[in-house]
Amino acid sequence: MGRRKNNNNNNDMNNNNHLRFQDADEVIQDAAESSNLDDQSMCEPEQSEPSFLDSDDKTSADYYFDSYSHFGIHEEMLKDTVRTKTYQNVIYQNRFLFKDKVVLDVGAGTGILSLFCAKAGAAHVYAVECSDMADMAKQIVETNGYSNVVTVLKGKIEEIELPVEKVDIIISEWMGYFLLFENMLNSVLYARDKWLVEGGVVLPDKASLHLTAIEDADYKEDKIEFWNNVYGFDMSCIKKQAIMEPLVDTVDQNQIATNCQLLKTMDISKMSPGDASFTAPFKLIAERDDYIHALVAYFDVTFTKCHKLMGFSTGPRSRATHWKQTVLYLEDILTICQGEAIVGSMTVAQNKKNPRDVDIMVKYSLNGRRCNVSRVQYYKMR
Repeated sequence: MGRRKNNNNNNDMNNNNHLRFQDADEVIQDAAESSNLDDQSMCEPEQSEPSFLDSDDKTSADYYFDSYSHFGIHEEMLKDTVRTKTYQNVIYQNRFLFKDKVVLDVGAGTGILSLFCAKAGAAHVYAVECSDMADMAKQIVETNGYSNVVTVLKGKIEEIELPVEKVDIIISEWMGYFLLFENMLNSVLYARDKWLVEGGVVLPDKASLHLTAIEDADYKEDKIEFWNNVYGFDMSCIKKQAIMEPLVDTVDQNQIATNCQLLKTMDISKMSPGDASFTAPFKLIAERDDYIHALVAYFDVTFTKCHKLMGFSTGPRSRATHWKQTVLYLEDILTICQGEAIVGSMTVAQNKKNPRDVDIMVKYSLNGRRCNVSRVQYYKMR
């Protein structure tokens, strides 16, 4: 999976999409920059080099968990104030959900969500973390005086045993790039089915994936067409592989040339693991005459069990998060006129060898005044 070059795009602008939440800044005044909930629109961090396990014994899952032993990944997530302050506000502003309740934190990392829950009055919090960061989380809990409330359990959620039969709340920050890349959704669903009491709460409980289309000539030239002439040599055979690799970057909202289409909504409290693989139709209608170089996917997360609807967006018209957006370059350059539509479908499936990877198939067609094209493209998020 690729990353675009760093840029200084400022996306703290309003959009004209579909959701409006209370901004976290309106309640917690000491927050520097928190949620992007001003923005009405609503993919897990990139892996570092593994270090703790014996390389001879590693599986792809081991590499995934071991990458979370590195503090840099947790620093990036904690400094993502949209992400972290939203969770904090959900917990602190809805203490009635947590008061005297037993909470399970799946993929606890440094334990920050567990500490929020403990401070909000939870009777007990079980923080499950598979990576070696669990050892640091134990120290953090002890240092902050919450050892009597928070118990850190090191191991995979599918393999550990809780000292209680049921929990009242499951909380997790499970989302990955493109929502589903390297995510912990299946682990959350496993924990829900095994430990959540009937009528219990999963936080967050809704997630949705969205799609739009952009003009991106300059970067497509730099990323894809670059291979046509590399220091005087033709390396265009690499282009096919390069275009199959989705790119993670912050997209300038001014590049958006169409409407934004809801692809999929997932109810985490009810869905089954297989629901994360799906095919969804889309119809992207041009809002101006332009060229289309790529599709852009992003996700929204909502907490519907709160006193007021809360959540955040990773969309290009919302305040930037560490998830950014996922860019899927098209083989064709589409010349589109205002009002014309790119019609198609997107199929998303877990990779059979490694379910934390994502395979994507996009079928699209445009029958316009200046462009007629129909194509199927495949992408691999690795």
